[in-house]
This record gives sequence, structure tokens and C-alpha cells, in this order.
Amino acid sequence: MRAFITGLGGFIGSHLANLLLEKGIEVYGTVHVNGTQKLGHIINKIKTFDCDVGDKKELERVILSIEPDFIYHLAAQSLVIPSWNDPEKTFRSNIYGTFNVLEAARQLKNEPKIFVACSSAEYGLNLPEEIPIHEKKEFRPSSPYAVSKVATDMMSFLYWQTYKMKIIRGRLFNITGPRKKHDACSDFAKMVVEAELGKRDKIEVGNLEGIRDITDVRDCVKALWLLTEKAKYGDAYNICSGKAYKIKEILDTLISLSNKSIKVVQNKEKLRPLDDPIFVGDNSKIKQMGWEPKIPIEKTLSDILDYWRSQLK
Repeated sequence: MRAFITGLGGFIGSHLANLLLEKGIEVYGTVHVNGTQKLGHIINKIKTFDCDVGDKKELERVILSIEPDFIYHLAAQSLVIPSWNDPEKTFRSNIYGTFNVLEAARQLKNEPKIFVACSSAEYGLNLPEEIPIHEKKEFRPSSPYAVSKVATDMMSFLYWQTYKMKIIRGRLFNITGPRKKHDACSDFAKMVVEAELGKRDKIEVGNLEGIRDITDVRDCVKALWLLTEKAKYGDAYNICSGKAYKIKEILDTLISLSNKSIKVVQNKEKLRPLDDPIFVGDNSKIKQMGWEPKIPIEKTLSDILDYWRSQLK
């Protein structure tokens, strides 16, 4: 059995590769140029391609040469703030990248199962009565990134509906863990470790009042595998913990796991133009299939701290 992962060198892709190898599946995938830093521990067990999903012809050549049984489309411009700074780049990467993957997969005669990573950002503004967020909630995207993911989601639905491809859509909420960069949990943890090492005397933060649903990446990749085994083609599934965590509580927990007294100050430059106040998902649909998150948030945060300690020592 062969699996092809776009974004293999990324955070979720690298953890998914670990799981697939454990299951005896051959792993292939795309990485950015020199983008194998997260794959050092398994680099001799996988096959990587320096291929951008925006390169339609090269991506098609690679996918057709592998003939994978599973395709996991994870590659994306996945950050909200950069999407405000360069919306066009985000649209090209996320929308056209998905189009290129689906077009290449459509040519395969073996009809692979295809998981497309969508996002909770698609839901956007949530009213109190809409929490926890169910898959049927309407989209109210509040960033260019979120708009690009709505397009990714709906394009995937269209290809399932039109071409009867074996497509599953996963709407990922906040996924974090070791090797993650550029989210609140990881950025806070990195700054805590820098304070431990005497490299900073304070932590600069944006909005700490937001409430988020956070899932450990090691639980997340098990959900991805379960969906490719059991999900109904064409359906969308929330991948989330179903638990509410205030961003300030995350920071306080990280500081409590350190031996350092650290000052916290707000930096207005870290505030987003528009910030959704609460994101908590309803995961009952995927739980009915036998999945639920197992790793407690304290374990996740402790492991992220240990990751940064190993990186910054």
C-alpha cells in the first residue's frame, strides 16, 4: 500500500508519516526545497519530492508515477496573518494547489482514497447558540486564509459529487504538538524556553481572551487514518477535541511548567485585524466512528516545551 502526502515535510505531514510507516505503508510526498528538517528520524524510510503543489505538470507527473492508494492533501499556506499581508499568494497556494492535486488524482485508474485538509476557520464568526460548532453550521470566513479554505472544501465536494472520487474532507481545528511552529502554544513555549535560557526577560502577546479548541497532533493523525478507513465519501468531519481552552490559560500553564518567573506584556502588532472570539467544535460525528482524543493538554504543552528545549539548547 502506498500513501502520498502533500506537505510531507510539514508539521502534520511529518507526524502522519510516522503513523503510516508503523502500519507498514510506503510513504511518498512533497516537500519544499530543503524542507526535510522534521523528517530526519525517518528520512531513509520515505521518498520525498521537491515539488510545489502549484506546479501542476510536475505534481501530476509525480502522482501518476507513484499510483498511491491514499492521498493526504495537507500542503497549504496555513497562517492567518500572512494571508492578510498577501491574499493572492494564499489563494494560489490553497485553491489552485488543491485543484492541481484533485486533477492529478482524477487521472489515476486505481481510484485512491483522498483526504483533503480543510479548516475550522471556514466557520468564522460563531454565535453563542452555535457552540459547539457542528459540520452543518454555515460558513462566515473572517480572513483570506479562511476564504481559501472554504474554496478548498467546496472544490473537494464538487469533485466527489461530479466525478465520484473517494474524497473525505477533514475540518481541522487548532492542532498542536512537538515540531509545530507559528501557533500560540508553540510560540509561547518557545518564548518560555528562551526566558529559561536568559535570552529574553518578557513574553510579548496579542489577544489572550480568545477561546480555542486544541487537539494534539498525535491524536489528529489517528483521526486522519480512521477517516480514510471508515469515512463516508463526500462528507466533512470536524477534527477537534471538543474542549474549550482560553489562550491565557494555555500561557499560564506553560509558565507553570517552567522554573522561570516570566513577565507577560501585550504587543499591539500581534493583534489580528479580525479575530474570532471562540472556536469550539462538535466532534460527535467522528467519535461515532471510534475516535476520540487521548492526550491531555498538559502532556501536549509539556512535550512542546521539551521540543523547544532540545532545539534551543
